[in-house]
Amino acid sequence: MAQDSHSSEGRSEPEGGKNAKLNWLRAAVLGANDGIVSVAGIVLGVAGATPNRSAIFTAGLAGLVAGALSMAAGEYISVSSQRDTEESFIEQERRLLQTHPKEQLEELAETFQKKGLSAATAKQVAKELTANDAISAHLDAEFNIDEADLTSPWQAAFASMVSFTVGALIPLLSVILAPHRAHIWVTVAAVLVALVIAGVLSAKVSRANRVKATMRVVIGGSLAMLVTYIIGHLFGAAI
Repeated sequence: MAQDSHSSEGRSEPEGGKNAKLNWLRAAVLGANDGIVSVAGIVLGVAGATPNRSAIFTAGLAGLVAGALSMAAGEYISVSSQRDTEESFIEQERRLLQTHPKEQLEELAETFQKKGLSAATAKQVAKELTANDAISAHLDAEFNIDEADLTSPWQAAFASMVSFTVGALIPLLSVILAPHRAHIWVTVAAVLVALVIAGVLSAKVSRANRVKATMRVVIGGSLAMLVTYIIGHLFGAAI
């Protein structure tokens, strides 16, 4: 990682912002998946209890708004905590470099030794990186942090909120716009297609196996729809 981070010098396109973009994509994909599954479960659960389109739409819309705001707040808090920790590490390293430069140089050399370099090479690398940009060298080698590439809490929150809304609109519009007798099957079909797309995108972002990632998403979403529909049907009939 240290090698990639420092070898970016001289490239036509800088590496700065790469991690932030990946986090933004991760938040967007997860938000869309949550929106699809959460609102699909709500609308199908209500549809299992009553054929009233107004009740289904109201429940689905409430789920969309509540879910989008909840996702945004949760992502903001999570990323803010992560960023606070990273900024704390940065300040700590700055202070140590000012007060104990020699010890920090030795520590950096030891870090490179642990990664497989010989003592002489590790010391030389540590000296050159310290002379070039000491704080960046320590943050990268010790904490895998790029000071210029910290994730924005607001960006992550916005990505989650928008993607949740987009995902949630798929089951909500499907159950409302589909023909009355076919609205449940149309919604299930639309959700399954959307889950396949979300699974593929999730695998691409995380560099995971596409088939396994997609199957997990589809199976999980299908079970959620089935369970909520059955519960809605049972309780609707009982009440």
